[in-house]
Amino acid sequence: MRSAPLKVGDLAKQTGLSVRTLHYYEEVGLLSPSHRTASGHRMYSAGDVARLQQIKSLRELGFSLEQITACLDRPGFSPLETIELHLARLREQIALEQKLCTRLEGLASVLRAGEDVSVEQLLQTIEVMTMIEKYYTPEQLAELKQRAEAIGPEKMREAESAWKQIYDDMRAEMQKGSDPKSEPVQQIVKRMRELIDAFTGKNPGIESSLNRMYKEEPSMRNQHGMDPALHEFIGKAMS
Repeated sequence: MRSAPLKVGDLAKQTGLSVRTLHYYEEVGLLSPSHRTASGHRMYSAGDVARLQQIKSLRELGFSLEQITACLDRPGFSPLETIELHLARLREQIALEQKLCTRLEGLASVLRAGEDVSVEQLLQTIEVMTMIEKYYTPEQLAELKQRAEAIGPEKMREAESAWKQIYDDMRAEMQKGSDPKSEPVQQIVKRMRELIDAFTGKNPGIESSLNRMYKEEPSMRNQHGMDPALHEFIGKAMS
């Protein structure tokens, strides 16, 4: 059953476009109604509506009106091509939205765990989350999330305090001129290894991603006050 032609006002109402926009599309030769009534009213057919859908999809993809005209008037152009392009873009947007949700969930957890969180801390959290997505695979992130949920926020805070103490102890040994392979330093390394194993679950892939992130991202080291000299000292101690 064929759909009845639509007047310009009805088409505008059903698509959310303004009558002025539809008139403009006609002026530039992008979308002309298939016919007019005896009194001059524009009437849009099902084919016109299909073309309008393609116009809207291509606009969503960032095409200019001139580019859309050239595209739609190209011999052999397929409406399916437009829909598939639009679907691909929407999937990209959905993926970005899902990443944003993950980041916001992380920020919400930070806020629930503490009392007051400064803007600087929120920005640092976003930066860290962005870096984590860069270095860890989706499978590794899923495993880390499960481990964090199993450990719980209290143990996570204890681990943060333990790391701070480790860096303070390492710095003290470095400033004393201790050999990185000395017994006191190696005892600190043992504590580091225990924390790393607790975080990674002894997963070599996660540990490799963690090491690469700390090696390539100075901001991660700076968060714990790890200057280049301390980073080098710890590297020698753990080698």
